[in-house]
Amino acid sequence: METEIIVIIIIGAVAGWLGSLIYRGSGLGLLGNIVVGVIGSFVGYWLLGKLGIDLGTGWIGAILTGAVGAIVILLLFNLIARKR
Repeated sequence: METEIIVIIIIGAVAGWLGSLIYRGSGLGLLGNIVVGVIGSFVGYWLLGKLGIDLGTGWIGAILTGAVGAIVILLLFNLIARKR
């Protein structure tokens, strides 16, 4: 159980970092990357599933899927923040 949580945190951190590099060009810090990456993983799996896209299995597939979701989250967050 503890190992699974650690793996989720690591994948979330890498996916969030990768997503923030692609979208914004800079990191969000470790905690921000973890949060965006973990939430992005859920968004990525849902969105890519709806589109019929599979980015693979294992760590690499999870990181890529999380990064796609993180980019979507960052895009939506920036659109909302700009309007204020």
